[in-house]
Amino acid sequence: MKKLDIKNTHSKGFTLIELIIVTVILGILATVAAPRMLGTIGSAEAAAEKAVVAALRSAVEDFALEKFMMEGRYEYPPDPFTLVEVTGYVGTGSNVNGLNDGDWWAVPETFGNGPQGLLIKHRRNNDSVYGWSYFPGDHTDRPSDDRGINIGGSVSHLEVFDSNGNSMGFDGPSTQINGTCIENCD
Repeated sequence: MKKLDIKNTHSKGFTLIELIIVTVILGILATVAAPRMLGTIGSAEAAAEKAVVAALRSAVEDFALEKFMMEGRYEYPPDPFTLVEVTGYVGTGSNVNGLNDGDWWAVPETFGNGPQGLLIKHRRNNDSVYGWSYFPGDHTDRPSDDRGINIGGSVSHLEVFDSNGNSMGFDGPSTQINGTCIENCD
């Protein structure tokens, strides 16, 4: 009797073990690469925020210098967004509903016991909202100097907000206006 050899010598494809090993390797790569990718996006977004804030700060200082040269007094503009075109700037208001990732807006804010300023906010792609204070009123007792506190205060700080726009606290040193602590007070 003749033995039948049903072994297929022209087999195409992978074995189950090979597929499992490849899946495990891809899973390991994904767990290592994904957090690095997300961290890179967050770092890029923070760098872009710093660039926008730096451009606004510079424009405000240029405005004050021009005012001094023309009128003999330093003065800040009421709204720094009138000086610099910022992609994603949606205007002034306090409602964060309906804002998209990447949007910038300014919220009127009363500092301490009365001075009026702005809280400049930016919504990041992870729905967190960061803010910087801006006070255009007179902050010094120096003659011919009616400048306030430029964007981010005299110190660098961020106010962190949840997705509903509620403050989650400040990151950085305290800020004072006329000797009254207004942010990050201990």
